[in-house]
Amino acid sequence: MLQIKDVRKQYRTGDFVQRALDGVSLNLRDNEFVAILGPSGSGKTTLLNIIGGLDRYDSGDLVINGTSTKQYRDRDWDSYRNHTIGFVFQSYNLIPHQTILSNVELALTISGVPRAQRRQRARRALAQVGLGEHVHKKPNQLSGGQMQRVAIARALVNDPDIVLADEPTGALDSDTSVQIMELLKEVARDRLVVMVTHNPELAQQYATRIVNLRDGRIVDDSDPYEIDEAGREPAVHRTMGRASMSLGTAIALSFTNLRTKMARTVLTSFAGSIGIIGIALILSVSTGVNNYIASIQRDTMTAYPISIDARSWDFQSILEGAASAGDEAPAGHDTDDAIHADDSGFTQASTITSSIAQNNLTAFKRYLDDPDSEIHRYVGSNGIHYSYDVKYSVVSRDPDGTLVDADGVTFSGGSSSMASRMATNMGMMNETSDVTSMQMSMLTGEEDENAAPSAFGEIMPGDADDQLISPVVTDNYEVVAGAWPASRDEVVLVADRNNEIPLTVLYELGLLPATDYEDLIDRLDDGEQIEEQDITVDYGRIMDQTLYLIPACDQYVRGDDGRYSYVGDDPEQMAALAENAMRLRIVGVVRPTPDADTTDISGTVGYTHALTDYLIDYTADSAVVADQEASPDVNVLNGMTFSPADDATKAADARTYVAGLGVTQKAQLAASLMAQAGGAADGAAGAGTGYAGTGAAAAGAGAEEALAQQLDAYLATADDATFVAIYDDYVSTGDYDDNLDAFGVISRDAPSSIRIYCDSFEDKDGVSEAIEHYNDDASEEDRITYTDYVGALMSSVTTIVNVITYVLIAFVAVSLVVSSIMIGIITYISVLERTKEIGILRAMGASKRNVSSVFNAETGMIGLCSGLIGIGVTLLLLIPGNAVLHHFMGTDEVSGVLPVQGAVALVVLSVVLTLIGGIIPSRKAARQDPATALRTE
Repeated sequence: MLQIKDVRKQYRTGDFVQRALDGVSLNLRDNEFVAILGPSGSGKTTLLNIIGGLDRYDSGDLVINGTSTKQYRDRDWDSYRNHTIGFVFQSYNLIPHQTILSNVELALTISGVPRAQRRQRARRALAQVGLGEHVHKKPNQLSGGQMQRVAIARALVNDPDIVLADEPTGALDSDTSVQIMELLKEVARDRLVVMVTHNPELAQQYATRIVNLRDGRIVDDSDPYEIDEAGREPAVHRTMGRASMSLGTAIALSFTNLRTKMARTVLTSFAGSIGIIGIALILSVSTGVNNYIASIQRDTMTAYPISIDARSWDFQSILEGAASAGDEAPAGHDTDDAIHADDSGFTQASTITSSIAQNNLTAFKRYLDDPDSEIHRYVGSNGIHYSYDVKYSVVSRDPDGTLVDADGVTFSGGSSSMASRMATNMGMMNETSDVTSMQMSMLTGEEDENAAPSAFGEIMPGDADDQLISPVVTDNYEVVAGAWPASRDEVVLVADRNNEIPLTVLYELGLLPATDYEDLIDRLDDGEQIEEQDITVDYGRIMDQTLYLIPACDQYVRGDDGRYSYVGDDPEQMAALAENAMRLRIVGVVRPTPDADTTDISGTVGYTHALTDYLIDYTADSAVVADQEASPDVNVLNGMTFSPADDATKAADARTYVAGLGVTQKAQLAASLMAQAGGAADGAAGAGTGYAGTGAAAAGAGAEEALAQQLDAYLATADDATFVAIYDDYVSTGDYDDNLDAFGVISRDAPSSIRIYCDSFEDKDGVSEAIEHYNDDASEEDRITYTDYVGALMSSVTTIVNVITYVLIAFVAVSLVVSSIMIGIITYISVLERTKEIGILRAMGASKRNVSSVFNAETGMIGLCSGLIGIGVTLLLLIPGNAVLHHFMGTDEVSGVLPVQGAVALVVLSVVLTLIGGIIPSRKAARQDPATALRTE
């Protein structure tokens, strides 16, 4: 039962107030056919809309089966329309882009009825109105009467308690009107049918009750229904469930609408994709450039790793010292009566020599070996590599059978001339580290005793323990003959890009006669101009050459007296050692590839880290090292104590030292003692040493043997004080650590240098920052000093890359704004076009949120299409675009490429942007008044 109690409704248009309903009270039975008549403006349609929940009353109450609607909210009215009301409109109000079956199903989809069930019920409803054979037709394929039958079927499919018909025959001819009225009469047998009409004849013929309205009031009721309110329970607020439209339904409705307007949908999607295409192209080019930059960074960082040597320059201190020296230079002197010394040469030299830093790589290696150290976050794919200054000599036989040394060709001393050293150095300085090492040696005056030949260098190993050669090396070098080393006794000859090797190396390896080398050096010493020579060596000859590796420890031979003597400069002894030495085989010749980004092999002869490991272990187990470690206080080379505790020990060591000297050495010592005695005051020196007169007499003899005999005679009666003086002036016993170092002993915990490889400049900066943090926590002697060459070289490149990135971001931002605005406009147009559809959905119980979901789904699908079109067009444009890019850049290393993640992100971004752009239009659609929307054409 439906009760209308004193309902009032008025409309305001500016200052004009129109009373549509003025205190209407009406009780309607559960099953009757009520016709509401009245002239235009009498309030018929307003009353019908209030009964159907399309319009709200200002006062009074609408009571439905004892349920008051005074406190109903939008969602309650939505549920009421969906579950209780069925609408039949004069203009049919069918959705044109859907089939009649889908139109009838619509109320059921809003109710959340499963697909199979609602399809069955819709077919049954259409069959009841005689349209069972037309279920797949569109509304524009039907006659007016058939469309009204569809509207009736739609009104009945949800089995409503009340059917409301607004002028259902107003647009039909007489015969069709009769058919529709017969249907409504049949419907009214088991439910309430309320019809508004202007045709009193049809009302009189078919309606069971006629209500006349005039000026918003009931003026006549043919069959009033009076209710005794005294015995009834007062009406209370109750809800009628909830209408629910699934997201799938919203998508289906929007998809059908878009499909019916395919051409416009495609054009709209393409217009929306323009921004995506622009972004995708920028992203593709940016990705290509970034990949190129990343490749350059990796190659640059491979060629210029962060290198930390046991001894290194502190260039920052040098630069700061030079700057401060310029700032603090005196402006002049006030007096001109004296000469003032300019000590800038000494101060600048002091700045340079004091900038030589000693790095404790043992402590730093412990830091690097800790997997939790901060620095490991920035270490690149090539990892960290440790270098060790293993000590060995390499000898071979030249074509004439002469034994040659790989560190100077001959053993006769001729190779130590200035010309020889210059020729060797000029041919072998391939890297900045080589130049730095030479400068360090020149400044300090120190040379690494028994160092390995300068032509030999270790090949960078791979990350895996069994990977002798890093892929970085094999990627940047090509094998022109033979193969890469596969074991510790195999080496390769490393040529340059012109397939050339320094001439000095060919001589040092015995590939060319040593006599030719000596002739060249003699000509250099004479100042003769050396013409360019065309000398070639066949690959077969190179790989047939055998090299003999003699570790430094083996070059110390034990004598019958138990002491060791160095034989590394004795060709006969070295020839004997070579017989049992490791034979190195040259198994290949390699050179940098034409497009090599880094040439990491520092020497001309490359060997693997397996040889380094072998030499470290072999030296540790050698006899000379074992004997020295067994007697840490005594020098195994001369039998003397390293650090004598008293004068008696010094005197004893001096006697041992003199006794071991040869005739020439004794004569030299005698001459030196005479020079000291002759330079002292008369009698004073003689009193100090007791040797002045004897020395003078012996000097007259002029023979080494006479001087040696005189020395022996003198020392035979000399006291301990004399021998203590000789010890202090002439005896150098060295140091225990110096001896082990000369023998080639190396601890794997104390590398000579460390190379840290990064993949990008950012990672390099991260490593530098991690080293700074390490220095902050380390003691003064454990702090690390190194020079960041890459940072100085590439800071400008980083700035350029950042500027390019900011420009690309600006382009992307503009494209996003334009896309959002355009999608919003397109969605707003769609809302205007589908206003009546909005009214239909609301009349069948769709909530504001449901309506908003429909338009959000539509904008989302447009965004999806835009994104997919944008990605597809971008991929097509990249084909000619890359060709143009390669042409103008002159390289094919930079190619635009759209990453998969970027493509997915752009599609998602397109959907999100369309949804954002459609928020305002979809909300506008949701706020549409359903009654007003239904009247929109």
